[in-house]
Amino acid sequence: MILGLRTAIYPVADLAAAARWYAQVLGFAPYFDEPFYVGFNVDGFELGLVPDGQSGTAGPQPLWGVADASGTYARLLELGASALEPVTEVGDGIKVGAVIDPFGNRFGIIENPHFGKSGSP
Repeated sequence: MILGLRTAIYPVADLAAAARWYAQVLGFAPYFDEPFYVGFNVDGFELGLVPDGQSGTAGPQPLWGVADASGTYARLLELGASALEPVTEVGDGIKVGAVIDPFGNRFGIIENPHFGKSGSP
């Protein structure tokens, strides 16, 4: 039985640089930091980094919840991400957008007023 999203893993060529960048994005250090995997606990969900992988923007596209999509998008660009999909309202107050992290991965965000901070309605 599927219990829900638990982890989104991003392959990166430079694990140390990616760990530093995501620590800036998230505002805190990883809880797990080893040469083979770096994990951040993001309000009960895991953002994981694995070395020597092939970065990309195709494939599964997780969206990370944010309180302010436009502000978060701007902050990601300030930190060195590249624009991929501008923040767009998709209906019912929901806004989505995506950037390419400095390592070549799609990083999607969603502002959804129907979900609380923990993701529950």
